[in-house]
Amino acid sequence: MEKKGKSKYEERSIEVFLKNYKVGKILGVGSTAKVKAAIHKLTGHQVAIKILNHHKIAKMGLEHKVRREIKIMKLLKHPHIVQLYEVIETPTDTYVVMEYVKCGELFDYIVEKGRLKEDEARRIFQQIISGVEHCHRNMIVHRDLKPENVLLDSNFNVKIADFGFSSVMYDGHFFKTSCGSPNYAAPEVISGKLYAGPEVDVWSCGVILYAILCGSLPFDNENIHILVQKIKNGVYKLPSYLSAEASNLISSMLVVDPLRRISITQIRQHPWFQSHLPRYLAVKPLSTIRQLEQIDEDVLQKVVMMGFSKNKLIESLHSKSQNEGTVTYYLLLGNQFPISNGYLGAEIQESTVREPKHMKNPIVGPKIPIMHNQAVAVTPQIPNNGKWALGLQAKAHPRDIMMKVLKVLQELNVCWKKIGDYNMKCKLTSDTSTHHQHMPNHSIMLEVNHLSILQNVVKFEVQLYKVQEERYLLDLQRIQGPQFLFLNLCATFISQLRVV
Repeated sequence: MEKKGKSKYEERSIEVFLKNYKVGKILGVGSTAKVKAAIHKLTGHQVAIKILNHHKIAKMGLEHKVRREIKIMKLLKHPHIVQLYEVIETPTDTYVVMEYVKCGELFDYIVEKGRLKEDEARRIFQQIISGVEHCHRNMIVHRDLKPENVLLDSNFNVKIADFGFSSVMYDGHFFKTSCGSPNYAAPEVISGKLYAGPEVDVWSCGVILYAILCGSLPFDNENIHILVQKIKNGVYKLPSYLSAEASNLISSMLVVDPLRRISITQIRQHPWFQSHLPRYLAVKPLSTIRQLEQIDEDVLQKVVMMGFSKNKLIESLHSKSQNEGTVTYYLLLGNQFPISNGYLGAEIQESTVREPKHMKNPIVGPKIPIMHNQAVAVTPQIPNNGKWALGLQAKAHPRDIMMKVLKVLQELNVCWKKIGDYNMKCKLTSDTSTHHQHMPNHSIMLEVNHLSILQNVVKFEVQLYKVQEERYLLDLQRIQGPQFLFLNLCATFISQLRVV
């Protein structure tokens, strides 16, 4: 009786809150949600509606995770990412209206067909990389890329889905959360080390590429401890039937050291990836902001013909408001960008594309010749999370960079504790006589020249990570202590690097 009553209540809720949709069969059921097929009555387009139950979400403590996933999906619009059309909130449920993807998971496709031929695998992989690249350009790291989260539409084109573990990247901020499936997780993730974000998605894409080319996983074992050791050591075998170029690309992606791992930009330039590359993927993608600023006049006119006010519709599109008119617009817009005809307006010259600041190479301040005569750009930054950071870009070998940095820290009376190969927690204190005797043997305390830090302690973190091919960013992140003293320390740090 309770089950029937609940079903009737759900049906009434759907009729009231989803009046613009004809809801059909259940596509899937999870622990906190169910997904139903539906038809948008006005356009006749098929959609998928995820029904999230508030009580179940609250009981499992997943409110923040769900809100973050919806926020991220609203941001991303790309032909190879599942599109979110609208979110409808009710007292008991949240209805997330999304793009309907007919042919299911890439995982099932691999199981059905076995290993794919290189041409087909390449086409799928090219689309995956383009979607992942779009995420990174919009400061999103997926963190759970695997064949189960890569869907295929009716034309077997890729649609990246499930952004439940995704997060927004900030300059000067690092992740430590271990998430995703172990078989696809990067060594630094399962080891609990800090990571910037894009490099862990590259590793997962490498595992996916191996899976679609070989029909099996590079790292697999029923014993989780053995599996973890294999991943940490990068132990896997490349079948002899793979082409030399495919083997080389996989080997470049599945590199244990994240600083030596290939980047998305390098993947795009790889000969295997470049072969048979479609035109719409060969050009640089537009940013999300640019895409949303452009209004398609033909689609706009179609929506107006359905009875919507043109001026109000344009205003809603510019203000990114969600209403019946904008939902109709984006549903119709989905058919205006066939995969073969272009990349969401990519015919526009690359010179007009505005990139997010993390993809540019700004040079602010002097170039400092250190580290094998390579130039280092000094780039003070204020991340979106409100913390001060100072970044140093260099092209030298990562270990050479760290050796130079440690030498300068030693000369500046800075104590440090090693967290990882390229990550340290540091402390600078004025009371050298008191603190020296309590520090570990590897920490060195010397007098600070030109710094007055009486009764003050500055704590900060140093992290080196790759920002693009053969370019690394040394990030100094203040943890505790006066901001001006931290900046004073940074200025001295930079000054010392000039003479190293």
